[in-house]
Amino acid sequence: MRERETTSDLDIRSIDPTLYNDDLAPVKPEARSWGAFEIFNVWSNDIQSLFGYTLAASLFLTYGLNGWAVMAAIILAGVVVMFLVNLTGKPSVKYGIPFPVMVRASLGVRGANLPAMLRAIVGIFWYGVQTYFASTAVTLMITAFFGAGSGSTFLGLSGVAWVSFLIVWLFQIAIFWQGIERIKHFLNWAGPLVYVVMLVLMGVVWYQAGDALLPAVGTIFSGSGESGGGVAAFFAIVGTMVAYFAAVVINFGDFTRFVKSERQMKLGNLLGLPLNVAFFSFIALIITAGTLVLFGEALTNPADIVERVDSLPLTIVAALTFFAATVGINLVANFIPPAYDLANLFPSRISFKLGGLITAVIAFFVGAFWLSFISQIGIAGFVNALGAIVAPFYGIIVVDYYLIKRQRLDMQALFSSRPGSAYYYTNGWNPRALIAFGVAALFSLSTVLVPALSSLDGYGWLIGAGLGGLLYFGLMRQRA
Repeated sequence: MRERETTSDLDIRSIDPTLYNDDLAPVKPEARSWGAFEIFNVWSNDIQSLFGYTLAASLFLTYGLNGWAVMAAIILAGVVVMFLVNLTGKPSVKYGIPFPVMVRASLGVRGANLPAMLRAIVGIFWYGVQTYFASTAVTLMITAFFGAGSGSTFLGLSGVAWVSFLIVWLFQIAIFWQGIERIKHFLNWAGPLVYVVMLVLMGVVWYQAGDALLPAVGTIFSGSGESGGGVAAFFAIVGTMVAYFAAVVINFGDFTRFVKSERQMKLGNLLGLPLNVAFFSFIALIITAGTLVLFGEALTNPADIVERVDSLPLTIVAALTFFAATVGINLVANFIPPAYDLANLFPSRISFKLGGLITAVIAFFVGAFWLSFISQIGIAGFVNALGAIVAPFYGIIVVDYYLIKRQRLDMQALFSSRPGSAYYYTNGWNPRALIAFGVAALFSLSTVLVPALSSLDGYGWLIGAGLGGLLYFGLMRQRA
C-alpha cells in the first residue's frame, strides 16, 4: 500500500479519534510561515534568557579551565546541538507533525504517550524555573521605581517578588492563548533587542572598569587546562551545554513543522547555535570580567549586574528585554511542547490550549519552590538530571527514522490503532523501544545521581541518547 505523506492524503474517516485532533494534525506546506529568522530567534531567546546567561557565565568560573578552552567547549557544544536538531527537525519539516505524533513511529501509537509525558514533565519543570527567572527581571524594575518593600519573605520570595512572579505567569498565558503566530512575533523582536541591551551593558561595564578590564579577562583566561582533568572538564562543559538545550533537541519538530523548508531550518540552526552561542558567550565573559573589577566579585546573574550598575534607564530597559527573552523561550521550549504532549494523551478531550493551561498551573508550584528548594540541587546537576531522563528517546527517534524507516512514514498509520497497522506493534506499544529506553535511561541518569559515576558528570544526556539509539537498533534488527 502506498505510504501517505501529506496532509491531503489523510483519510479523516478512517483515523482513530483518540489519536487525532486539529492541533496534532499535519501542517500543510502552504500554511507554514516560519523561516531561518524564526528558528534563529528560538535559539537566541534560549541562550539569552536569564537562566541561559547565568549558566554560560558560570562555566568560565566553575571548572577552573583556561578561558579559551571554555569558549571552545561552548562552541563545540553549539555545533553538536546544531547537528542533533538538524536530524530531529527534518522529519517534521517534511511531514508537518509535532513530536508526540512523530514518536509514534518508534514507540507505537499508544507507547508514544510515555516519551510525551516524560517530555511534558521536563517542560513543565523548565517552565516553572524560567518563569521564576523572568520574574526576577520584573522584580528589579518594580524595585527601581517603588523600592523593595518591607523585606518579609515567604518561600524565599519577597512581596514584590511574588507580585512579579504572578505578573509573568499571567502574561505568558495571555501570549500563549493568542496562538503560535503571536508567539513568533514576540520572539522576532525579543531576540534582537536583547542583543542590543547586552552590548550596551557590556559597553557600560567596560567603560566603568577602564584599563583594568583586560587584565581581569586575562585572569579568567589564565587557568591551566593541560592536565587530564582539564580534558575531562572540557568535555563536561560540552555535555552540560548540550544538556541545557536537550529539552528543545528532542521535540524540535514541534517548531520545524511550521518551517517552510529544510534549508531554512538548517540556516536558522547555523546562525542560532554555534555562531550565536559563541558571540553571546563572549559578551557574557567580558561582562563577568568587568564585574570582577567593579565589584570585587564575578557576578553571573545579569539582574544583579544591572542592579549594581545603578542606572535607572539601563535598569528599566534591561529588565524589560531580559523579561521578554526569558518569556519567549519559555513559551516556545517549555509551554508549547507540554501542551502538545498533554493533548496527545486524550486528543478528543484535551486541546492544545487546555494542555497549556494544565502546564501553567503545575509549573506555578515549581517556580514558587525554585528558590527555597529546587535550586539547592545546583544548576548543572539540575540540567543534567532532567536531560538524562529523556535522552534515550533522541537516539531511538533518530535511529528509527533514518535507519529503520529509511526516512519514510505512513501518515495514515500514525493516526490508526487498527491491529496490524504499521505502528500498532503490540497493543499500540513497541516493547523493544521500551527496553532500549529503560536500560539507557537508567544508565544515563545514574551518571548524574550515583557518586561512583561522578567522573561522567556532564555526559548523561549524550550517553543516554547514544545508548538508547544503539540498543534500539540492535533490538529492531533482531525483529527484522
